[in-house]
Amino acid sequence: MLELVAEDGIEPPEPLPPGYREVLAAFEQAGHGLRAKGICEILGIGTEPRHTESVRAKLKSLVDRDILTEPEPGLFAPVQPTPATPDPDST
Repeated sequence: MLELVAEDGIEPPEPLPPGYREVLAAFEQAGHGLRAKGICEILGIGTEPRHTESVRAKLKSLVDRDILTEPEPGLFAPVQPTPATPDPDST
């Protein structure tokens, strides 16, 4: 499938580094939006400012990649897939 994407001229997305995958796993475990401190608690990495700011930077990067959204300042949630709208011309 990656070959088909490359043939279309669209670059495949870069794989996420392990730290980012752990952050996304925390969302799967929680099942709802989280703040940086909550993710630190789930991952068991400590809640000192150096830890929360590191996680917050990862969260912002994931927002930039359209993997997460920030519905309100400091609260992050996975992007919900948009439902496909039926084509009125198809029968």
